Amino acid sequence: MLAAACGSSGGGESGASVTTAASAPVPPEAAPATDAPAAPATEAPAPTEAPAATEATAAGPPADFVLRVGAIPDQDPEKLARQFGAVSEYLSATTGAQVEYVPVADYAAAVTGFKVGDLDLVWFGGLTGVQARSLVPDAVYVAQRDVDATFQSVFIANVSAGIAPFTDVAGLSALKGHSLSFGSESSTSGRLMPQYFLGEAGVGVADLTGGQPGFSGSHDQTIRVVEAATFEVGALNKKVWDKAVAEGTVDTTKVSAIFTTPEYFDYHWLAQASLDERAGAGFTQSVTDALLALSKDDPKQAELLDLFGGGAGAFIPTQAENYAKIEAVARELGLLTT
Repeated sequence: MLAAACGSSGGGESGASVTTAASAPVPPEAAPATDAPAAPATEAPAPTEAPAATEATAAGPPADFVLRVGAIPDQDPEKLARQFGAVSEYLSATTGAQVEYVPVADYAAAVTGFKVGDLDLVWFGGLTGVQARSLVPDAVYVAQRDVDATFQSVFIANVSAGIAPFTDVAGLSALKGHSLSFGSESSTSGRLMPQYFLGEAGVGVADLTGGQPGFSGSHDQTIRVVEAATFEVGALNKKVWDKAVAEGTVDTTKVSAIFTTPEYFDYHWLAQASLDERAGAGFTQSVTDALLALSKDDPKQAELLDLFGGGAGAFIPTQAENYAKIEAVARELGLLTT
């Protein structure tokens, strides 16, 4: 039975579905993020053409098994429902399992849902993935996007703040005495790494206006609060910023990028170690193979990859070592205690 964080599982014949969700208890390792409404059920694109089922899963998982897919809510809920509804359709077609996308209210709820076993396969950010694996040590790293090996954050500023762009981390010292908003408190690109680089420049949260940062709740919202001059400066996922500029959804006469951080690892898929026991030997590998098989050469699969944004060209293998720096920074900032 699914906990309140994740709604209820669907039954019936193999297929994919979307459920709504309420907020879950916040684990001590993940600070509470701004509440976001649960995603409404929306129609997902038609399933992409899938590679043939692997030998290990040729017979299919048990009829009552449901693969519950989750994701940190880092964007608009409707976008997430479409993105992970499409993933669910694809994984159902490739593995023969029933697959259900289960939205959660905030980043902490994604970690909690994975901790208590209400989510089987979750698209985490770097920090939330590290938090989740600290609570579920045998969790399996499945894959990351190719672009997640070279992830970056961007600092933006309202032009009224009068902060000139700079190219070196030391330039972040100019943010002393200004108001600043992060995104979610548990965001890697919208909080953890930006705060780390601020510290490298000798800027603590006490040096900001009011003695502390704000938390907008998401990358999109960070752009909005800086554009509206509610905060002078914001930090967010560079790919979200680049997309907003390209699509013209941000007024660049009011807000502009002032600094792009060095690269680091970020988003990735984590799976429960119990999947093979519940769905059949080799099931986790079949999920991994299906994600790694997605190709831009197939038009329908390219559409699915495009939903992940950031210019992702494929999913690639990943490993625990890739997130060692994020874990170290999280411990340094008190965001990881286990």
